[in-house]
Amino acid sequence: MGRYVGPACRLCRREGIKLFLKGDRCRMAKCAVEQGRPSPGMHVARMSNKKSEYGTQLREKQRLRRFYGLQEGQFRLFFERALRRRGITGEQLLQMLEMRLDNLVYRLGLASSHRAARQFVLHGHVTVNGRRASVPSMELKGGDRIAVKPRESAKTYAKAQMEASASRELAVWLAVDRENLQGQVLRVPTRQEINPFVNEQLIVELYSK
Repeated sequence: MGRYVGPACRLCRREGIKLFLKGDRCRMAKCAVEQGRPSPGMHVARMSNKKSEYGTQLREKQRLRRFYGLQEGQFRLFFERALRRRGITGEQLLQMLEMRLDNLVYRLGLASSHRAARQFVLHGHVTVNGRRASVPSMELKGGDRIAVKPRESAKTYAKAQMEASASRELAVWLAVDRENLQGQVLRVPTRQEINPFVNEQLIVELYSK
């Protein structure tokens, strides 16, 4: 499956918001969004500020997809699964994305970004409820425990990331044990507890056409 390997800051500039694709660097003054750098492309100055309905919906989808680091096919699969669940489709989609293993590893501070978290999981450095877990898209539920495997290289990396992310606010639906390099999902987050940087209803409308 293909994946984006280009400059991460280019994606943030395109979406006009911080996607935190480069971890702590995104919180520094050198961040391209903080510096007010324009959207990439040689003809960006000629582009109209007016967006069509489709263009607005597309941007919302791209922002959400790129924030979690998913390819289009992966994202569509999540949407189709959310569509089959009871409840509000957009809210179900956001909750499913938040409960991905790689996202939880990032939220707990065991990795500096979603990309780093995915790599950490793929390399087999994480366990879920005491069992080895190496699938980043694995969906967890309330009560599940995430821990770093007792491997020196993994523990050293995770400890450094934990210290670096100590000032980062922890989600209220998570609990972390920094000393033992582990955390727990207390419950599924509500819509209000998920960072509201997109209008998920526009994404539902886009895929419903």
